[in-house]
Amino acid sequence: MILLDAACVLAAYLATLAFRFGGIVPGSYWNTFEHSILYIILIYLVVNALFRLYSTLWEHASIEELLYVIGASILSTVLCYTLAAIRMDRMPRSIYIAAGLIIILLHGGVRLSYRVFRRLLKSNIFTQNKIPVLVIGAGDAGADIIRQMQEAPGVALSPVCIVDDDAKKQGVRIHGVRVAGTTQDIPQIVKRYEIRQIIYAIPSSDRVAKRRILEMCTATDCDLKIIPTVETLLAGKSDLRQLRDVDVGDLLERPVVKLDMKAICGYLEGSTVLVTGGGGSIGSELCRQIAKFHPKKLVVFDIYENNAYELYVDLKRIYGDELDMEVVIGSVRDISRVDEVFGCYKPDVVFHAAAHKHVPLMEGSPVEAVKNNVNGTFNIAKAADMAGAKRFVLISTDKAVNPTNIMGATKYLCELIVQYMNQTSNNTKYVAVRFGNVLGSNGSVIPLFRRQLAVGGPVTVTHKDIKRYFMTIPEAAQLVLQAGSMAKQGEIFLLDMGDPVNIDEFARTFIRLSGYEPDVDIKIVYTGLRPGEKMLEELLQEDEVQGESDFPGILVGKTHPVRAAEIKNRIDYLRRMAEKDPDHIRRYMAEVVPTYCTPTESEKVHTENVTTVALGELLPVQARI
Repeated sequence: MILLDAACVLAAYLATLAFRFGGIVPGSYWNTFEHSILYIILIYLVVNALFRLYSTLWEHASIEELLYVIGASILSTVLCYTLAAIRMDRMPRSIYIAAGLIIILLHGGVRLSYRVFRRLLKSNIFTQNKIPVLVIGAGDAGADIIRQMQEAPGVALSPVCIVDDDAKKQGVRIHGVRVAGTTQDIPQIVKRYEIRQIIYAIPSSDRVAKRRILEMCTATDCDLKIIPTVETLLAGKSDLRQLRDVDVGDLLERPVVKLDMKAICGYLEGSTVLVTGGGGSIGSELCRQIAKFHPKKLVVFDIYENNAYELYVDLKRIYGDELDMEVVIGSVRDISRVDEVFGCYKPDVVFHAAAHKHVPLMEGSPVEAVKNNVNGTFNIAKAADMAGAKRFVLISTDKAVNPTNIMGATKYLCELIVQYMNQTSNNTKYVAVRFGNVLGSNGSVIPLFRRQLAVGGPVTVTHKDIKRYFMTIPEAAQLVLQAGSMAKQGEIFLLDMGDPVNIDEFARTFIRLSGYEPDVDIKIVYTGLRPGEKMLEELLQEDEVQGESDFPGILVGKTHPVRAAEIKNRIDYLRRMAEKDPDHIRRYMAEVVPTYCTPTESEKVHTENVTTVALGELLPVQARI
């Protein structure tokens, strides 16, 4: 490249001299040329080196590299003319200017021609049977993907056309590929160009438009791929290797929430953080997120060793000795083990995610639900106070609102424990974070649907009109950490779950994304509501006035003042009943939890039309008991 650049400089000055004097160069100017051409060439080469034109990978040259070429040539031209003026031995000014312009063209042309040559060698331009691809999005991400399909070696993908809803881009070409229409034209374009793969390349699109477009694409027979979201791409450009299959999480994707990293760091960095149920779906993701904030020590407390061990291995692989992590096996029910762990590690922050959560199973095992959820929460909350923890965050659920099942009723009581402990503790700030279902968690519909599809169906849905709130596991964990930074006085923070999702429609979309047609390839069977299930979960009671926090995506549920002594009596009585028979537990729950009723009574109640009872109305009932 250095030799080529030197030859280009020599050729540019010779051509300029010849053109300027009609082929007959006066002797004085020719002598000046002979005396100065060596230092002129040297100046250009040195400046090019300073602009790093010899350390650039020209196979991937772009407009930025061309700007460096222009800058280097202009600076070199100015230096050559200045030096000639100082030496009083110069050619006409027009020679330097014209030669400089020619050198820009020659140096830039040499480099871009190298890129073209490499592209022809590495591309499969003459290969037949390439897969015709439709790219959705004519922005930077789409342009990057198209360029890589054209240049990357061994890629059997051929970008045929683009669709984009921007009217100004219609008919234009990007890397030779034409914008052939809008997203509304996708079905027609797929047929016209015999498209076999669609790549969704709009990382910053809003969720409504994204869902509309992806659902339209799933109706075709094309293989559907998507690039990651903006956050994933911040560190670099779109990459073919980052393409992945579309899943239902993309259809339910919510607006990206920007965390207040400073606030989260303020209470996690340098702190000992303990996570109960740390090996579970939410607990493990909490641990992964917490590890990013450099805690002094991360303690994972779980009864199930396998998941906890897998988490330990994974985090140690990522962080190595940078993360001080301990996995402690034990049950939140075992008060002596809990006291031992808290006395040993003295955590500054406690996230309580351990719980029995499967509604139908807890209906059949109410005693176990009370032991694990109510007793376990009280044990951990009390131990946090005794150990001097600064914050305690309870992971609650939308099923605690107007609970009609044992699981929801126990979580309702867990929220009361948070209220009680916040009033009686002088050390710890207690808060609860309430949200709905998380995609991909243990027991959620996605793993169930996957297993059912793997055996050829049918896919089971409890009711055609049943709806649920959903969010992704990482988003839920991040918002829990954010809510923890906002803890002040026993608040119940509510994560904004967006709009509820119809599970029947969800299942049909999931089947289509898996390459099947619902009711044709895969049958959908409606099994009926399970014991304790509602048609629609709620995030707020009527008397919980919805307030806004200082952070988008987190709401504050205002709770009524409650008398600590009465809550304590209620919890103590239930703890003593933990060894009683299931029917005794159910009857007691029906008395202390306003909307819960025993299985016999529940047959008379339509759970989707439950009347809300204020927490303040509950206290006289407890006093009577």
